[in-house]
Amino acid sequence: MFRIPKPLRPEAPAAQSASIWAESSGEIPQPSTSFCSSIMPECSTGHAQMQLEEKNRKKNRKKTFSCSFKGWSKGEKSVIMICNLWQVFFVCHELEASMRKLISLALAMLMLLLSGAYAEDSFTIAGYDHKDTEHVWTENFFFQRMEEVTGVHLKLLQYDTEEAWDAAKAAMLAGTQELPDAFFKANLTTRETAEWYDAGKLIDLKPYLVEHAPNLWALLESHPEWMEAVTLPTGEIVALPALDEAQFTNAMWINSVWLQMIGKPAPTTAEELTEVLRAFRDRDMNGNGKRDDEAPLTFASMWDLRFLAHAFGINANDYYVTTDENGKVSEILTTDENRAFLTWLHQLWDEKLLDQSGFTGIRDMSLSMSDEKEVVYGVALSSSPIQLVDVESLKQYTLLEPLTYEGKQVYRDLTGDVIRGTFAITSACKDPAALLKWVDYLYTEEGFILAEAGREGEEFSVNEDGSWLWETANQEALNSVLAEATLRSGISMPGYASVAFQQKIDDVNTKHVLSSLMRLKEIDSLPYPLVYLTREQQTRVEELIWNIGRYAERQMVWFVVGDVELNDETWAAFCEQVKALGMDEMVEIWQTAADNQR
Repeated sequence: MFRIPKPLRPEAPAAQSASIWAESSGEIPQPSTSFCSSIMPECSTGHAQMQLEEKNRKKNRKKTFSCSFKGWSKGEKSVIMICNLWQVFFVCHELEASMRKLISLALAMLMLLLSGAYAEDSFTIAGYDHKDTEHVWTENFFFQRMEEVTGVHLKLLQYDTEEAWDAAKAAMLAGTQELPDAFFKANLTTRETAEWYDAGKLIDLKPYLVEHAPNLWALLESHPEWMEAVTLPTGEIVALPALDEAQFTNAMWINSVWLQMIGKPAPTTAEELTEVLRAFRDRDMNGNGKRDDEAPLTFASMWDLRFLAHAFGINANDYYVTTDENGKVSEILTTDENRAFLTWLHQLWDEKLLDQSGFTGIRDMSLSMSDEKEVVYGVALSSSPIQLVDVESLKQYTLLEPLTYEGKQVYRDLTGDVIRGTFAITSACKDPAALLKWVDYLYTEEGFILAEAGREGEEFSVNEDGSWLWETANQEALNSVLAEATLRSGISMPGYASVAFQQKIDDVNTKHVLSSLMRLKEIDSLPYPLVYLTREQQTRVEELIWNIGRYAERQMVWFVVGDVELNDETWAAFCEQVKALGMDEMVEIWQTAADNQR
């Protein structure tokens, strides 16, 4: 079974506005079945049966039943335990009076202690989880199980559209809506993080981390670059991250079956790739009798295509800047390498080697709508080919390693290991330590597994060799499992993703994609380190990229498709306008931020 990765989005604010850009085991000890059924057969069986029927009603999928306290609230557990003890008491009715008095006293004391389960404080968390994930927080097993592990009870406020979440955040910041205790799956931008902290709405978590989030703190200390990425310029840690060394990125996938058919090895340079694409174009590669239904290289935007710039030695982020080994920041838009890259793209477009629907923002799915098993792509730019072809065809696609330029390989690491802004505690929280204890569990392997795969024996099982697989072999049923018992899909959540666990999945397709991306990780690198800008810097950068991005993306598309001929005159005009829009100032800001981070 394959978990489809979330689509990739560009990081720059302008990218989201320009139409030509792509939208980028810690177990609680459980009583045995024999204990429950022998001490309290009617109560345990009746409650367990109702629990099982309710689960089956909601989930419509097979569940293995065991009599345990899993999924019960603290109040329910308290009632059951008290019932157990009262039955023991009445069984002992023939004991001496002194013994009965002793048991009565013990029961009274225990009931007093258990009553605390009802008086325990709870916390409210709010966040964004898109409705497409089908997650319903109030029904998802993840939160119930986290309460069992941590003892922290949460009231859940879920927003299932970006518009609703943005509106709620704006109201909270303005003071017209009550603050929750914390944000979870917060999707906070670097600007929002600094803005909310400056407004006194979010608190600095750094003083709490050593004592109350030791697992996260150990990870940050052992990876200084992660610590840098989550620290504000003034030294605070306000928002906690998702940490994942196996992040999906926009990779090149080539159809290995087609490659064998044309008798060519995997291309290693731009010139060799051009020859391979020509061979794909000139033959009926999928053998359906048509020579015009295949796309030699498919993409979805200029943003997608810029991942091919590595073939000319370019590794830049969405602000068009890069950093060399000495920490010097420079822009790539006006370089000779970028001109050569755009000239090559125009050649590919003119020869119909590029998907002619690529600049519409969506791939031309009509190419394969008539037969979902029909393969129409030679090379694809995507985080995974599963987004483009059916599962059966997935095995045809292998990772095309980065092309070489002047003997070197470079490739853009899209996100790095750190996704920032996933969790934050507000000034309304009276006990930050308790919430940090809760979230810190997610930075353990056990916590990751709970969020990623659910519970062993219920959602997944482990083989003798240590590999694991989903309990269901049906993709539709698996989608239900992912929606109702796991939470990692969709918007990034706090925690540390265990690469070891991900690699042990007993699924050929998933392992194939993951192992390929881990190979790419040995080559790719971040064009620019993850740093926080000051509020003033962030404001100015957003102004600059809005103008530079809209102009540069549009102009580069025109160069590629031939609407504007790329010659000395038009290139000089392009460079002049990029400079006039403030590219040099952009470089200065990023250089200052990088220098201050050292």
